[in-house]
Amino acid sequence: MLITDPNAPIPVELRNKEFLLRPLTADDAALDYAAVMETRESLRLWEQDSWPADDFTVEENRQDLIDHERYHHERRAYTYTMLDPAETECLGCVYVYPPGAAFLAKSTVSAVGPGKWADLQAVIYFWVRESRLGSGLDERLLGALRQWFSEQWQLSDTVYVVSEPYAHQLRLINQSGLKLRFTVREPAKSAPYLAFG
Repeated sequence: MLITDPNAPIPVELRNKEFLLRPLTADDAALDYAAVMETRESLRLWEQDSWPADDFTVEENRQDLIDHERYHHERRAYTYTMLDPAETECLGCVYVYPPGAAFLAKSTVSAVGPGKWADLQAVIYFWVRESRLGSGLDERLLGALRQWFSEQWQLSDTVYVVSEPYAHQLRLINQSGLKLRFTVREPAKSAPYLAFG
């Protein structure tokens, strides 16, 4: 199944006692901004660039979210905000791309495990708010995502992508039982991204 297929079953949300995942909208700009700025040092490792800058603004963030919201509606890629159950605090984000997404098509992908990149059904990235990492929330999110994509999205071949310099998330993935399948070298990035499935 292709996640860009207009008939593909794209879940609206994932809810449990600890968090809610739902589509990110421009109206989430302020909550998302607070999480982004708290997590900016880790996000710079995750992005392998200077984003977000120290003077990044809520309005600049809103413009980014407008694009994410549009791509979601157009079924080109899917972005979910991760909120506390009361929906008063952003806890992170989840991004779901087809393997042929424009930025991935510009990358050099090398297989180190089974399968072909073009045969993947989804390429998944995520980050969790810095203040919640100590509680293991990112580990629980990963476990919930693996079940969600298998059962609700009905996907059997996905990868979770991490930035090699982001040591915390790389440790999490390595301890999860997922296996390295691909390296992804994006233009102008100093280190590879590693795709596990």
